[in-house]
Amino acid sequence: MSSLTEVSGWIAEHLPALIEKYDVPGAAVGVLADGEVVDHAAGILSMSTRVETTTDSVFQIGSITKLWTSSLVLQLVDEGRVDLDAPIRTYLPDFRIADEHAAGRITVRQLLTHTSGCEGDIFTDTGVGDDAVERYLGVIHDVPQLFPPGAMWSYNNVGFVVLGRLVEVLRENPYDVCLRRHLIEPLGITHAATSPYDAILYRAAVGHYETSPGAGYQPTKMWALVRSNIPAGSMFAMSARSLLAFARMHLEDGRATDGTQVLAPGTSGTMRRKQVDLPYLGHLGTSWGLGFERFDLPDGELVGHDGNTIGQSAFLRLVPEAGVAVTLLTNGGEAGLLFRDVVGHALRKLAGRSLPDEPVPPTDPRPIDDASRYVGTYASSSVGLEVSQDDDGAVWLDVTPIDELSKELGEEPQRWELVRYDGDTLITRKRDIGIHRLMAFLDVDATGRATYLHTGRAHVRSGPG
Repeated sequence: MSSLTEVSGWIAEHLPALIEKYDVPGAAVGVLADGEVVDHAAGILSMSTRVETTTDSVFQIGSITKLWTSSLVLQLVDEGRVDLDAPIRTYLPDFRIADEHAAGRITVRQLLTHTSGCEGDIFTDTGVGDDAVERYLGVIHDVPQLFPPGAMWSYNNVGFVVLGRLVEVLRENPYDVCLRRHLIEPLGITHAATSPYDAILYRAAVGHYETSPGAGYQPTKMWALVRSNIPAGSMFAMSARSLLAFARMHLEDGRATDGTQVLAPGTSGTMRRKQVDLPYLGHLGTSWGLGFERFDLPDGELVGHDGNTIGQSAFLRLVPEAGVAVTLLTNGGEAGLLFRDVVGHALRKLAGRSLPDEPVPPTDPRPIDDASRYVGTYASSSVGLEVSQDDDGAVWLDVTPIDELSKELGEEPQRWELVRYDGDTLITRKRDIGIHRLMAFLDVDATGRATYLHTGRAHVRSGPG
């Protein structure tokens, strides 16, 4: 095994060239091993201002925030105030979605494991006040149920906003105050921002995005998503070293560096334990814990989470048995490829752990003579999804942004060619932000057609081809 000093030297030498190679404007890397942390930064925080990225710069961590929300909920479990298997209405009696029967059955555990079954991508702006998360619960009354609670895994932002509201109600404070009092301050973190008003006090990264593939990266038109979604990951930002302070707590059985027991002994291990298996989707884990994404690998356990917000991508991986954690924070470009090079190198050298192989299209994929089992439209609240087959036999997925946020950002429709990967799983022929995306067609019905197009979210078939 290499030493942390060797890995640090490799990152310092290679990071500047790698971000240039992958069109990443700026990046920060943090590595924890043997109880020590090293961090590095390269590039710029914004193509508009050209401000240099430094190790104390704060980047949005996106959905890695869900690990923080999960930790806040598990603190309440530790205190005996929350039962994971109790319906969420035990604590939030006003919780309502379109399916009343499902609303009464969805448990805290199902929200933590993305198995509640309701539509998960609702990003409605409910204002910037301290009641933003509370008001959000009134927005989701018409959210449809995609499958019975507990029947399937489907990534769900709505569920984590609901969990954030659970924390608010039991702690009697807004979510961001709970973050500070119960996690940020006990962990001794100094570079973390729960809002744009905090972020402006630091060197804050600005996201960069392409409105369509090949259009070129440009700074985003807004710094963060809406406050209503902060428990799911809409605006929480921090430095790489700060994120590693959180990771260290989980590696050290819930203890902060000063010995404070932030989570009860054993709770971090419980959070990492497998709760539900995932369909194979390549860029996601193989199973999920209580908040943690899990990668069940031949050479051992690897856990973590990724995060994507407006033009920013973040990655966190932990190898508990080795006491190693690595994070990469970026503000645009082909972040997935940079992740594989940098985080993959550190994990391999320090923990003997390899990242899962990236799925790639077969060199000579088997033709799809009849795509009727896949062809059709699939329901989503944020994008229109249509699978079609042309006269030459090629299969296409057309993705049309339909929500207000996508329109505000100027996102354009995208068209991806799909080829056969394995069974009823297809793969995009070209990469998107550094990865080939898998599309799993599930639950073939009596007519021979798939009921769901699973992209990480389970989209229900809503019409024929």
